[in-house]
Amino acid sequence: MKYVFYVLGILILTLGISFTIQSDLGTSPFDALLVGLSINAGLTVGSWEIIIALILICFNSFLKRQRPEVLGLLTAFITGIGIDMWLFLLHKLITPELWYSKVICFGIGLVVIGLGTAIYLHTNFAPIPVDRLTLIIQELTKTNIFFSRTVIYLAFLIMAMISNGPIGVGTLLTVCLGGLILNYFMPFTEKVLDRILTNPSTSPNYDKDKKHSI
Repeated sequence: MKYVFYVLGILILTLGISFTIQSDLGTSPFDALLVGLSINAGLTVGSWEIIIALILICFNSFLKRQRPEVLGLLTAFITGIGIDMWLFLLHKLITPELWYSKVICFGIGLVVIGLGTAIYLHTNFAPIPVDRLTLIIQELTKTNIFFSRTVIYLAFLIMAMISNGPIGVGTLLTVCLGGLILNYFMPFTEKVLDRILTNPSTSPNYDKDKKHSI
């Protein structure tokens, strides 16, 4: 059941990313870097997700002084496929042109990103390397998700500017609100998912069956 939520969280996350890209108001610094690299160097946005993930896995390994988390590549691979799939579907369905429709599209994307990230992170199975970096910085600095996420966003913002990625007002909003939204969803998803994942072992029927077998 945990792995179902793992995949579901990634699909929700990538849907949110695609919404922000389609809004044309600017994406998160990390996604802006991916789009900038895709435009200037070729390959799809999802392909660059996987390439950057490999680099971050090595960097995270250096920070933690432990063996590289190769499973992170699996998450990055699924994420890359998810982004390309959603972009392909949304390109034909959602192309906001008016400013308020772009704002709505971006707002939906930002919230969905936070929800999806919180869901799959709670499964504690092979986080995307950039999210693992968020957790590592949180641990090393002894702060919260909001602070570590903001620091990472600022670093990727500089790289996105260098690669001429889609930076706009949405990028600024993501830097300011992305960590806050994730920090809000983390305890919420923890409570809900823990209840769902532990439900089979705490249900009345389960207890009756257990007593009967004894």
